[in-house]
Amino acid sequence: MIDFKKYTLDNGLRLIVHRDVDTPIVAVNTLYDVGARDEDPNRSGFAHLFEHLMFGGSVNIPNFDNPLQRVGGNNNAFTNNDYTNYYITIPRENIETAFWLESDRMLSLAFTPESLDVQRKVVIEEFKQRYLNQPYGDAWLYLRPMAYKKHPYRWATIGKSIEHIEDATLNDVKAFFKRHYHPGNAILVVAGNVEPEEIYKLTKKWYGDIPRVETTERSLPQETGFTGYECETLIRAVPQNALYMAWPMPDRFSADYYAADLISDILSQGKSARFYQSIVRHGGIFTSLSCYILGSLDNGLLVVSGMIDADSDFEIARNALISEIERLMLNGPSEKELQKVKNKLETGHLVQESSVLSKAMSLAYFELLGDAGKVNHEMDMYRKVTAEDIVRVARTIFQTEGLKELRYQKTEHV
Repeated sequence: MIDFKKYTLDNGLRLIVHRDVDTPIVAVNTLYDVGARDEDPNRSGFAHLFEHLMFGGSVNIPNFDNPLQRVGGNNNAFTNNDYTNYYITIPRENIETAFWLESDRMLSLAFTPESLDVQRKVVIEEFKQRYLNQPYGDAWLYLRPMAYKKHPYRWATIGKSIEHIEDATLNDVKAFFKRHYHPGNAILVVAGNVEPEEIYKLTKKWYGDIPRVETTERSLPQETGFTGYECETLIRAVPQNALYMAWPMPDRFSADYYAADLISDILSQGKSARFYQSIVRHGGIFTSLSCYILGSLDNGLLVVSGMIDADSDFEIARNALISEIERLMLNGPSEKELQKVKNKLETGHLVQESSVLSKAMSLAYFELLGDAGKVNHEMDMYRKVTAEDIVRVARTIFQTEGLKELRYQKTEHV
């Protein structure tokens, strides 16, 4: 159980405080309700670009990292299609440094041509290294637009193309900042050996004067239906052939989300899972095979991906994994099998709760979902899933209609 207190400032900033007396470290986590799904289709990659720009210094603090490092703090951030998260871990006695830094960049990020140029080059290099110059790196640059025709999930967090980042102007990034980086679009979570009322006073001191910005209700184009089977083959200089298969699945708010997550675990979590035991272990078809979900807030994807053995081919490999999926849909998991994946999930949950930073991130995330208190009931949702639920949801998901398939075919010379 994660206990917490919640406050809301007049400018709309939501504050959540969790007291953990067992650690000398305090986590200060700031989640902004902005991700790649909030971007202009012609200006993609901005949420991720801002993850970098936010470390470029604010008007009053030209260097973000140095003051933090001098007082024993660490920081980082990540962006996905749904939100952007910044976090600081710092000794309790130096917590006000974190408030000073985070509030100042929320109030007045420094926008200079030099900073934009530096971070733009960093992002472009990341685009090239992780997506264009790495084997299988461009998979999601193809899979997303195959799966989504209307929703902005159709592009990856890095963006549609390098040109969108190259063409970004100061006015573009200033407008993006003004629209999304303000108190009413942020959730601040402080976790550690702290007194909630003291943290509330600190928050009012450092954030209270930041002007309120009226937020507009998000209205994203939704898919009218994930229809049609699509298959695309990429001829690439990759180590071996690879197969990606993506099916539409329920959104994060659906009760069936939990069954879909457990399905992915039943199929591929560890060496006792079905894919390994029935296909990979015997050799000759896949050298590796995994199943996972994207966990998207809106309708997401359940993905199966695998590296194909040199002695196999796409059709043999595809038929093998489809046969295993059909076996699950026909007979369902045994009670022992289902309980085993639930136990693993619960163990991971308990380990996560031992970290003050993980608790801070979880509270922010569930507040984004609508209620931070749901963090304490998440495992209950998984416990409720029955074998019958697994069969029902699997039969709903694993349809040929809506399946998107991507194949990497190895060229003769790597």
